[in-house]
Amino acid sequence: MRQKRVLAVHDISGVGKCSLTVALPIISAAGVECSVLPTAVLSTHTGGFTGFTYRDLTEDIAPMAAHWKSLHIPFDAIYTGFLGSFAQIDLVAAAIGELRGPNTIVAVDPVMADNGKLYTIFDETFPPAMKKLCAKANLILPNLTEAALMLGETYREGPYEKNYIEGLLHRLAEEIPVRQIVLTGVYFDDRALGAAAYDTAAGTIEYILGEKVPGSYHGTGDIFGSAVVGALTLGRSLPEAVRAAVDFTIASIKWSAAAGTEVRYGVNFEANLPGYMKSLGLV
Repeated sequence: MRQKRVLAVHDISGVGKCSLTVALPIISAAGVECSVLPTAVLSTHTGGFTGFTYRDLTEDIAPMAAHWKSLHIPFDAIYTGFLGSFAQIDLVAAAIGELRGPNTIVAVDPVMADNGKLYTIFDETFPPAMKKLCAKANLILPNLTEAALMLGETYREGPYEKNYIEGLLHRLAEEIPVRQIVLTGVYFDDRALGAAAYDTAAGTIEYILGEKVPGSYHGTGDIFGSAVVGALTLGRSLPEAVRAAVDFTIASIKWSAAAGTEVRYGVNFEANLPGYMKSLGLV
């Protein structure tokens, strides 16, 4: 059987587990080849570190995509994360159009905001541009802040009610024509946290939650998204993929919290890769 291949389009930070340093090992652990299109190279990520180096690779995106197209390389999934500019959004949208096949899963994580606020490098013109990229996807993975911003709505603090979450999902599906939406950061009380998985064709919404661990941990969105994409590429259903990702992410957070790991370095997902593989039936 041919090995599946995912193209991960993210930046890469030498220190601080996020983006490609998360996507590459997690997708590989799913038994899926992970090709990479790096959008920038940083010495560290930007959350909690100062004095970091940054090399923009915007000019390399189109030539790399063109080379792969000339080689007729098939991609079973294309997974995009943080994009630092309007130019990168346009170039990645074009690359998706060039490289996707009829059955390619295109997963867009519209990384641009959290906790009710846009990242400081973006302004209010960025969410509409990201929304256009999301329209090219089969699956989008926004958090609650990103969903509200793409809809032009005011962000609401949790805990949430199901009618609010489901209304948000339905409005997203009306404005962004995708088959699947995974809304992250969903919680209804202080005990459980996870995601709402919406299959727009079937009209079903499933809540996949796990233990809510106090605190904020860097890179967990990338861990979650990578785990979902790896599982979906293997042919798992959306609820199965989200359950595997929720359990894996929470296990990694709990390990790091117990170990007292400094949060800016990310969470210890490496120690929990066997559990993720087991959830996919690989070990």
